[in-house]
Amino acid sequence: MHLALMLFQNQMDPEQIRKIALGFLAVMPILILVGMAIVVVPFWFICKTAGFSPWLSLINVIPLGNIILIYVLAFAEWKVVPILPPQMGYPYPPAPPRV
Repeated sequence: MHLALMLFQNQMDPEQIRKIALGFLAVMPILILVGMAIVVVPFWFICKTAGFSPWLSLINVIPLGNIILIYVLAFAEWKVVPILPPQMGYPYPPAPPRV
């Protein structure tokens, strides 16, 4: 609230400007790391599932690397073994012992 009121003033004190700048400089690296984690972690699991090296997900850190990785994943052949459907009724579980 104080920041909004300061912005409506005509002139700001240079000391207040310095404090606001230091506040932004303290918070911005944390926000950048959280944002990178939100993007890199899902791509890490997608790359691992697709059979690629999970380290490939770090391309997202590079500007426009996100688009490159999406195209690589979209048009590459995924090295995933298909799951066989279960066979109906076979094998039967062992019969219980009779006493």
